[in-house]
Amino acid sequence: MERIICVIGNKGGTGKTTITHMLCHGLGLLGKQSISVLTDLEREPLSRGNRRYTPLDGRSPDRLQEIVAKLEAKPNWLAVIDGGGNRPEMDQWFYDMSGLILLPFRESHEDIRTVRNDLDTFPEAYGIPSQWPTNPWQQIAAERTLDEMMQDYRPRLLDPVYTVSASKLLLEDQVPTGLPTMLNNVCRSLAWQVLERMNLPEQD
Repeated sequence: MERIICVIGNKGGTGKTTITHMLCHGLGLLGKQSISVLTDLEREPLSRGNRRYTPLDGRSPDRLQEIVAKLEAKPNWLAVIDGGGNRPEMDQWFYDMSGLILLPFRESHEDIRTVRNDLDTFPEAYGIPSQWPTNPWQQIAAERTLDEMMQDYRPRLLDPVYTVSASKLLLEDQVPTGLPTMLNNVCRSLAWQVLERMNLPEQD
C-alpha cells in the first residue's frame, strides 16, 4: 500500500520509535491524517491525548492485519509502522507491503555497517541519519564518516534528523499541549522529506 511507511532495520537502538512518532507529528503539523502503528513487542502502546495523530497497537499479527485492511478504506490517511529491531522476516514483509521504507541509523560505525547491509537487502529503501549530533565539530566528524563509509549510498539518504531532547515528549503516554518550536520544526522537515519521496502533496 503506497500510503504505508515502515521504519525498520536489523539493529536496535537506532531511533525507530522516535522517528515514527516524529514523522507522525510532522505529518499532523502539515495537515495530514496519520496513525503510528506499534509492532515492537518490547514497548507499550501510547494514548491519543493531545497528539496530532492516532497511535494504534499492532503488536498482535491479527490486529496488524486488521489495521492494514482498514487503511484501504481510508485513502487520505498515512500509516507509519514502527517495525522494531532484529526481525528480518518481519522487515521483509513490511518492505513488500509498504510504499516507503525508512532505515534509521546513528553515526556509529556499527550502525553504518548494519544500515549498508539493510540498504543492499532493501534496494528501494532510504537510510535516515537519526539522533544526529548538533555540535558543529561532531557534525563535521559524522559527515566525514558518511563520506568514507556511505558514499555509494548518498542518493538514498534523507537529510539527518538532529538530536532534539524534546523528542522524548512524543514518547510519553500523555503528550503536553504545547510542544517546543524546535521539535515542531524538525518534525515538519522530516515529514516534508517523506512526502517528497512518496510524491504526495503537502495537503490532500
